[in-house]
Amino acid sequence: MRRRTFLGMSSGLGIVATGLVPAPASAGGRRPDLLVAADGSGDHSGIQAAIDAAPVGATRPYVIGVRPGTYLGQVIVPSTKPLIELRGLGRRPADVVIADDRANGTPKPGGGTWGTSGSASVTVDGAGFRASNLTFANLFDEAAHPEITNRQAVAVLTRADRLVFDRVRFLANQDTLYVNSSAAGVIARVYLRDCYVEGDVDFIFGRATAVFDRCRVHSLNRGTTPNGYVTAPSTDITNPHGLLFDHCRFTSDAPAGTVLLGRPWHPSNDPNAIGQTIIRQSWIGPHIPDAAWSDFGTWPWEQARFAEYRNYGPGALVSENRPQLTAEQAASSTVEAFLRGSDGWRPERC
Repeated sequence: MRRRTFLGMSSGLGIVATGLVPAPASAGGRRPDLLVAADGSGDHSGIQAAIDAAPVGATRPYVIGVRPGTYLGQVIVPSTKPLIELRGLGRRPADVVIADDRANGTPKPGGGTWGTSGSASVTVDGAGFRASNLTFANLFDEAAHPEITNRQAVAVLTRADRLVFDRVRFLANQDTLYVNSSAAGVIARVYLRDCYVEGDVDFIFGRATAVFDRCRVHSLNRGTTPNGYVTAPSTDITNPHGLLFDHCRFTSDAPAGTVLLGRPWHPSNDPNAIGQTIIRQSWIGPHIPDAAWSDFGTWPWEQARFAEYRNYGPGALVSENRPQLTAEQAASSTVEAFLRGSDGWRPERC
């Protein structure tokens, strides 16, 4: 199994693929309210300490500037701390790394294990959270821990509404990015632009409405058949909007035809979790086969809401195994339509 070099990657972000240039460290709006530095020269040396210092119930954004460095330890943004922004102050997203290293089956100090949600390096429960120009990672090393069989290791878990990730990398293996909501039937919207998401099994999953705009989605080579699944949506039947990938790039170093686009996740066998993944106007590499979708246990993929529209590249095939949106359906399956909601949300870049 190929392992990434978390702390030394200098490329891989969606902006590299599209030819855009990262914003300079001074970009991103007003000056930070607080600075974090790994060497202790800032207001705080830890990310959690900085979040703890943010005001409760804020009504305007609270910007935490993060100087280049590696910040280890689990981070939780509570629901009482809305409108927090983490802004990486390096020249590129790889310059700031926020990471932890626990998995679902990692033993907890007080007994038991962490579980999938508890494994998250970063958990976001605060509405209006933003992050830009940095990296979130889960460093759990599967090969070094053969005794741990439950290997889900989340880099970021989101459960709040109106979240924005701009020029951010998400790195892990299984279950990298868990876009969820506070409860079944509750809408939680996440906008990701020019981001890079890397993993292997179900590495973008959950019931949130999540829009990936001009992102790169990279599947690792596990050396197995299949090599993995990109998405595992659990969208509630009452939510018309699940996962949307618009003008993205799906890449991999896995052999041709060994990675699947997704499978429908039904948490606790919930029959109302009718997952949705829509991929439109995106480049798809040869790692994706004609039969691109998979059943999840006894749940058939045909009963989920999987579709594509005007994709291109060697893995962008059109067949009975690859449902396509009609022009009318595509017109209502846009970035704006997915994010608008009842409040007319139109997120700006960080």
